[in-house]
Amino acid sequence: MRKSRFTRLILRATGITAIVGSVGLLCPGSVAAQEACTVGEGCTSCAPTDCCEECDKIFANSANDLSCQLQRLTAECCAPACGCGVEGCTGCSEGCCDTGCCESDCGWCNLGDPWTLSDECSTINLGGWFQFGYHTENNGLFNRFPNNVNLQQGWIFAEKVADGSDGLDWGFRMDMMYGVDAMSTQAFGNNPGRWDFANGWDRGIYGWALPQLYGELASGDWSIIFGHFYTIIGYEVVTAPDNFFYSHAYTMFNSEPFTHTGALATYSASDNVTIYGGYTLGWDTGFDRFNGGSNFLGGASVGLSDTVTFTYITTLGDFGWRGEGYSHSCVLDTQLSDNLNYVMQSDLVETNAGADHQYGLNQYLLYSVNDCLGVGGRMEWWKNGSASQYAATFGVNIKPHANLIFRPEVRHDWNPAGANIIGKNNYTSFGMDAIITF
Repeated sequence: MRKSRFTRLILRATGITAIVGSVGLLCPGSVAAQEACTVGEGCTSCAPTDCCEECDKIFANSANDLSCQLQRLTAECCAPACGCGVEGCTGCSEGCCDTGCCESDCGWCNLGDPWTLSDECSTINLGGWFQFGYHTENNGLFNRFPNNVNLQQGWIFAEKVADGSDGLDWGFRMDMMYGVDAMSTQAFGNNPGRWDFANGWDRGIYGWALPQLYGELASGDWSIIFGHFYTIIGYEVVTAPDNFFYSHAYTMFNSEPFTHTGALATYSASDNVTIYGGYTLGWDTGFDRFNGGSNFLGGASVGLSDTVTFTYITTLGDFGWRGEGYSHSCVLDTQLSDNLNYVMQSDLVETNAGADHQYGLNQYLLYSVNDCLGVGGRMEWWKNGSASQYAATFGVNIKPHANLIFRPEVRHDWNPAGANIIGKNNYTSFGMDAIITF
C-alpha cells in the first residue's frame, strides 16, 4: 500500500511542537504561546490579521524567525474565535461549538484516544482484538453455538506495510486467532492435517487458526502479496471489527472463499481505478492443494463518481474442494450523504460439483449518527439450486470508547420452500457481541 509522503519539521519552544508538511501547516497549541514569541522583523504586531498575512513568507525566513512565527501562528491565527481555552468560553458552552475546535467534546460522544500495542512510528505494527458474542439461535453460519457467551475471536497480528512511494519496499503480515470461529476460518480446503486444518489444534468448539501469512513487495503503483491471505471477494469479511453486523449473510458464508494460497498483484491505475490479478491453489487452502486446485483471482474496483464505487471480483478455474467453475461478486457502494451509506452486493457461483448453483443478493443501509452510534439494516436473498433463503437484520453499533464496540441485533430468517440448512424455516433471533481492540 502507498502512503502519502509527509515531511516533518519539528520545532520545540515553550513546550509547543509545530509540524510542517508538504500538504500544509498544522498549528496545534494555545494562546499562552504568544508570550514566548518575539515579534519578528517586518511584523509590526502580533495581531491575528497582521501575522496571518505573513503565512506565505514563513519559509523565506531564518530558522529562528520561523520558530517565532510558527508559535505566533499557533497562538493567534489558529486559535478559534470562541472556545478551547479562550477566556469567556468554558469548554463547549453555547456559541462555542460551532468553531469545530471543541467538536469532539460536545455532547455525549467522546471516544478518547485508542490504546494500541504499537505507536504510529513503529516499523512493525502489532494489534488484535477480543470478540465475545451471545445469540439465541444457531443460524448455520458463523454463529453456531447459541445460548452461551463465547469467545468468537481472540486475534493477534503483526504486519509491516510495504510502501512503494519511494521505490521498492517489502512488507509482511501474520494473523493468528483462537475461538469458536476458528474452524470456519481454517484452511478447510486443504488435505486433512495440513497447515491449520484437522491437525489437532481444535478443542471442542474452540480451536486455533492461522488465516494469514504472506509477504508483500511494492513499488510505485504496483504491489504484490504472496503466501496465505484472505480473499478480496465480497463485502463482508471474517475479521469482526471490519463488519457492521455481528451475524453474517448466507452469501458470504456459503458462496465465497475465505482464504487463498498463491499470489495477488494490485495496480493503482488512477485515483479511481484499481486492478487486481493473481493465481491461487483453489478456495480455502493454506500452503496446500486439494484435487488439483488452480484458479485465477482478480477483477477491478472503479470509482464511478465521488460517492459511488463499483467492484467486480471473480475466480475462474479449479477451486479444489468446490470443483471446477466460475464465481463472481459485484459490490456497488454508494455514499448517499455524509451519514448514510447504501451497499448492494450480488454473488454467483457455478461449478460442476453436483447441484452447486448459487446466487445471492444482499442490500445494506447504514446510518452513522456520530462516531459513537450507528444503525443499520440488511436484507438478503440467497438461492441454492431451487431453494431460496431470506433474512432481514436490524442492528446497532454502540461505541463508548475508541477501543470498545457493542453490536446488538435482531434477525429474522425464513424459507418459503421449507426448512433451511439448520432444519428451520421461520424464526427470529437476537444476538450481541462486544469487541475490544488493541
